[in-house]
Formats: sequence, structure tokens, C-alpha cells
Amino acid sequence: MITVIQKSLEASVRIDGVTKASIGRGLMILVGIEDQDGQEDIEWLSRKIVNMRIFEDETGVMNKSILDIAGEILLISQFTLLASTKKGNRPSYIKAAKPEVAIPLYERMVAQLQNDLGQMIQTGEFGADMKISLINDGPVTILMDSKNKQ
Repeated sequence: MITVIQKSLEASVRIDGVTKASIGRGLMILVGIEDQDGQEDIEWLSRKIVNMRIFEDETGVMNKSILDIAGEILLISQFTLLASTKKGNRPSYIKAAKPEVAIPLYERMVAQLQNDLGQMIQTGEFGADMKISLINDGPVTILMDSKNKQ
């Protein structure tokens, strides 16, 4: 599983011109799912995400987690994170899991984040043409791959 984690002041997702979800201060996360991903990847990423200290404390130092600030999460599935650009000019998405594998894993990731965060999270819609808006705070953008834990 690959994630792009962006600290946000606000973020939203629109589908067919209608706002599906929006958050205030927190994290907007893009997630790409591979066939070999499983519960261990979900649990590791979720734990790292909710405990990551990237929010400022009273002295302006990034020392607080999303748990500490009672922030929100917007999770968006994005298979293009798994693009291979090694050959030619057209990216290959062969590493991306097919919907029958990816959807259940995405739903388990949503459930795990909700459990670890202790509140509901917002989501996009798997496979939909989504328009994402984000005010990235910092900017802070962090890439995490569950296959690179060391």
C-alpha cells in the first residue's frame, strides 16, 4: 500500500459537481492498493498515520499527532499512485489491484483508520471521477509505502 499524506487546513472531494465529503484541519490521504496488500499493511499504515507527529505544538514545533489535535481524515483511493513509468511515455498500472481485491482492502483501511482515530473519517468513492480540493498546510506532504517499513 502506498499513501500520500497531506496535512490540510481543509480538503474536499466532489463527484458530478456534488460535494461528497469535506474536512477541516487534519489529513487528506491518497491510497494506492496492490494485490499483495493485506491486513498487516492496513494496520501498520493506520497506526503510523494516526500517531505521526506533524502538527505544531504551542511552540510551533511539529510535535502533535492528529489524535492530539482531534483532526479529521479524508481518505481517497487512487490507483495511479502505483504507476510504473520505466518504459515508454504511457504509465502502466499493472501493479494496482483490481476492484474485486482493492475495494474490500480500501473498506478495511477506512474501518481501521476510524478505529485508530476514534471517530468517523470521510472518503471519496472508489472508482469515481473525483475532483479533489486541498489547502495543504505547511506544505506538509509525506509518502509512505507499507512495503518499505525499515
